[in-house]
Amino acid sequence: MTLQQRLAEDLKDSLRKGDKPAISVIRLALAGIHNAEIAKGGPLDEGEALAVLSKEARQHQESIDAFAKGNRADLGAQQEAEMAVLKRYLPQQMSHQEIVEAVRLVIDEVGARSPHDKGKVMPKLMAQLRGKADGREINQVVTDLLSGAKGS
Repeated sequence: MTLQQRLAEDLKDSLRKGDKPAISVIRLALAGIHNAEIAKGGPLDEGEALAVLSKEARQHQESIDAFAKGNRADLGAQQEAEMAVLKRYLPQQMSHQEIVEAVRLVIDEVGARSPHDKGKVMPKLMAQLRGKADGREINQVVTDLLSGAKGS
């Protein structure tokens, strides 16, 4: 069953149960995927659909953080409930240590030695880790390791 099929089935179940947060999030996810398909001019593969959901999750996390800073626990709680629904469809996120290990493997594989080699490392890593790790964290780990590799 594809991600879109699973979302559609879960939407039907949520409508039957009256689960408002799930209904809202699943509709938002399906709309995001549909909009991405229109922009692409064709259907999305699983990786691209997961990227859309990852973007939604990142936006929810940013909202949760903003509401926490603004002392709006009520709105933060709603975002957290929606985030829990989104997490059902996302793959398990990699730990920081797992990301570091993956980055080291790719750095060795492409022979990167300095921050100037980041362009060789990032495309390969992003393809490998799409949906499994946050791009900003991957970027930071690559930057840190290549900056440290410069001196050695």
